[in-house]
Amino acid sequence: MREKIVAGNIYHVLNRGVDKRKIFLDDNDYLRFIHDLFEFNNTNPVNNNFHRFKTHHNDMRCRYDEPKELLVEIMVFCLMPNHYHLLVKPRFDDGLTKFIRRLNMGYSKYFNNKNERSGALFEGRYKAVAIKDEGHFIHLPYYIHLNPLDLESPGWREREIVDSKKSLDFLENYRWSSYLDYIGKKNFPSVISQGFLLEFFNGREGYKKSVSDWLVNIEIEKIKDVILED
Repeated sequence: MREKIVAGNIYHVLNRGVDKRKIFLDDNDYLRFIHDLFEFNNTNPVNNNFHRFKTHHNDMRCRYDEPKELLVEIMVFCLMPNHYHLLVKPRFDDGLTKFIRRLNMGYSKYFNNKNERSGALFEGRYKAVAIKDEGHFIHLPYYIHLNPLDLESPGWREREIVDSKKSLDFLENYRWSSYLDYIGKKNFPSVISQGFLLEFFNGREGYKKSVSDWLVNIEIEKIKDVILED
């Protein structure tokens, strides 16, 4: 049984496609999901339309400056072809559950309509684990942001990186995560709450250096209880 979600705690959340199938088939799918991360993170009822948003200079922003009360603070996100990772802090005890329900249902409706399919898109209930240990918190953002290396250097978890500069360059050109915003390349800043992590990791340059160092000296064993991967 999953432990009770408590406001103010930090959680690592993961959900993947049913049968590990792809949930993102093209750039429009990734953009739509990131739109949904922003749009559905609201205590007020929201619609499922994309017209409220625009992309400009690599940034997604809301067209209207409407007041909004967040369900969760999204600290980190990373989208992969068949799953997504989030590091979030709920602002209400039921905030995470409401947010993920809206997110998954809204995106599933879009994806099914677009691809003329029906049925479940995600495999069962999302996974969530509370980050209670500072050691976990220190390493988990690195792990989430390095996930795209599965597409470029699949052996990265076993320290099988041949060219770390090439791998880091790949990450800096992978749009579908919050990594770029954390290192000062404006991507989707409206989606995330960056302040706490940037302070914790000594700013953007400090975070970028820490990720680079961790890539060379990966310590997966220190977070094996909270990475949620099978």
